[in-house]
Amino acid sequence: MQTDSFNGLGIAPKLLEILDKLKFTVPTPIQKQSIPHALSGKDLMGIAQTGTGKTLAFGVPMIQRLAQHKGLGLVILPTRELALQVNDSLGQVGKSLGLKTAILIGGENIRRQIQQLRARPHIIIGTPGRLIDHLEQRTLKLDAVNVLVLDEADRMLDMGFAPQIKRVLETVPKNRQTLLFSATMPEEIVNIAKSYMHLPVRVEVAPAGSASKNVEQELFFVRREDKMALLQNLLTEYKGSVLVFTRTKFGAKKIAAALKKNGHASAEIHSNRSLNQRLEALAGFKIGKYRVMVATDIAARGIDVTGIELVINYDLPEQPGDYVHRIGRTGRASHMGRAISFATPEQKHDVRAIERLIKKQLPISPLPQLPKAAFSPAPSLYSRYPHSPAEPKPTEFKPRGFMARPKKNFGKRKAPAYFQRSNGPRRGWPQDGSF
Repeated sequence: MQTDSFNGLGIAPKLLEILDKLKFTVPTPIQKQSIPHALSGKDLMGIAQTGTGKTLAFGVPMIQRLAQHKGLGLVILPTRELALQVNDSLGQVGKSLGLKTAILIGGENIRRQIQQLRARPHIIIGTPGRLIDHLEQRTLKLDAVNVLVLDEADRMLDMGFAPQIKRVLETVPKNRQTLLFSATMPEEIVNIAKSYMHLPVRVEVAPAGSASKNVEQELFFVRREDKMALLQNLLTEYKGSVLVFTRTKFGAKKIAAALKKNGHASAEIHSNRSLNQRLEALAGFKIGKYRVMVATDIAARGIDVTGIELVINYDLPEQPGDYVHRIGRTGRASHMGRAISFATPEQKHDVRAIERLIKKQLPISPLPQLPKAAFSPAPSLYSRYPHSPAEPKPTEFKPRGFMARPKKNFGKRKAPAYFQRSNGPRRGWPQDGSF
């Protein structure tokens, strides 16, 4: 078997011709090991880092087997962006062959998707939630699926899609080929393989959780209030495209706004953005309209852009495994990249967890000279009281409900008439005042 080209992997001549035209000449390690097993019809578990060419690793065998044995192909992915990228990649390979695909993702008109299904596509590409929507509305049948692909399986489980995935696996025919690809191999994926796959071949081109060798990593310990000043400093030092990761949607929005205010062409991508807004931001980032993209972990595996010079972890990820996926956005397609992480002094434990996963110590760099108060954090609860930042100004208690009624002064309340003293005669009492 030739290892320096796609020849000898069992790929049909017409597909080889298409790959040559697309300038795919040298297969990646995951492609070299996966394609022969997948073309033979075996179930497969592929473990590889992000950006290693997994789409062609399952796309080429799927197209070839569907051409030979008919049936339907199904690709399930965690995010809408990934689904659109996979559709583009499969379209490049299968366009001249008349390949038809349908994309079933959230955020798009479901009627348009129903029209795509009525056109009898060869491959359906979708996210778990929208696939279940179509199954419940009976607009989708999966009884013809003979090749099933679960891409970024660990990410789908992290996002809570396990029930939807199991339901799809129970819906498709048992006599099928299943190709599962993942960057890590947690226990949940092993259980899926045992329950729904038949003697899968395991292909592992890198240890689970290993970081790309093409990425130079760096760590800064910095106070939270100095993070923006450090980010500004790095954006001045590095002139290429930059991807900034933050933990929260609110943080991504705030950072993108601060960068725009300081003259940086930036965009944001997170789950609060509509599909069209996310696609526009991604397209603008690819063509250079935006030099800086600020994103949450929804984009850790959803941005397939070659040539990203720098990835910055403005916030450390909640899960150590997400660190590998984040920095995998740079150093792609044999290019070199750089990843810089910000950690606060109290996050040393989180740093050690990442180092244990990647089996490497992150080099710590000294902080450059930063301007004071370059970025003021959100005002604290007590900052509105100038007289004392530590203690809130006492406010007048304003009762509500029955407590708001005026209280009666029982100490000065007038006594009933029969208790009041009087100098005049009272009925029933002796006139002389004796008893």
